[in-house]
Amino acid sequence: MQVDISQKHLKPVLIFFLIFCFFPCGAQHIPIPNAFAHNDYWHKRPLYDALNNGYIHIEADIYLRKGKLIVAHILPLFKRKKTLEQLYLKPMLETINGTSKEISCPVSAITLMIDIKSDADKTYLNLCKLLDQYKDILTNYDNGKVTTRQVTVVLTGHKPYQLLSGQTKRFAFIDEDLMRSRHDTVSPGLYQTASCKYSDMMKWDGSGQLPEKDRQRLLKYVAIAHRYQKKVRLWASPEREEVWRVLLDCGVDLINTDKLPELKNFLLLEQKSYAQSNNR
Repeated sequence: MQVDISQKHLKPVLIFFLIFCFFPCGAQHIPIPNAFAHNDYWHKRPLYDALNNGYIHIEADIYLRKGKLIVAHILPLFKRKKTLEQLYLKPMLETINGTSKEISCPVSAITLMIDIKSDADKTYLNLCKLLDQYKDILTNYDNGKVTTRQVTVVLTGHKPYQLLSGQTKRFAFIDEDLMRSRHDTVSPGLYQTASCKYSDMMKWDGSGQLPEKDRQRLLKYVAIAHRYQKKVRLWASPEREEVWRVLLDCGVDLINTDKLPELKNFLLLEQKSYAQSNNR
């Protein structure tokens, strides 16, 4: 299958250069639309490591414990001071307002994916109370209308689907199962992204060529998700440039990684390469 590279990548290249023009900060602050910081809180400086590397899609796992939303993948009892508010929401507000001591360049568009590890409904009801305190910076859904603001919250993991979908006003959206996207007829008022585990889609580890049947399968699911305006992500994908490049070529919007500098450098080089090809 032949792909017209210049046409396929024209839009992301234009977006990249527009972003570059409107963010007069050091190169480390240039937003990278395709980069997704998986389990960001594992890094030395949660949120700030991601933002300093240009990541504007960030993930945090949470547990509800004694009324607090604790950020942790496992064993939340040992991390009581690491709350969602202290590690993410408060710093995001400071970053957006330009009052952060950690980030010199304000960031105006962040997607915070929250992976709920405890009971979906109970955790979400507590999360709603917290999000309401930050409503001035949060994208919201209000009686069928979506108003985009600086931070968009997307829920994954244990998803409170029934509870959330029944709300007429809220500050959170859902990460849909990519493998079920073909059954969806719901507007972006509920879903913002569509994700699945990489190994559920294909087994290719980056060695040799991607089997054509796997490529066609991925292209099909990406097309379905894009039809309903959802960004696509495959989590737990191999941390290899060969895999990252194929995912981009197949239209995957968000590349999942724990290796922030490596993926940043790769994506910046890819953007530069596509820009040069368009100028030939």
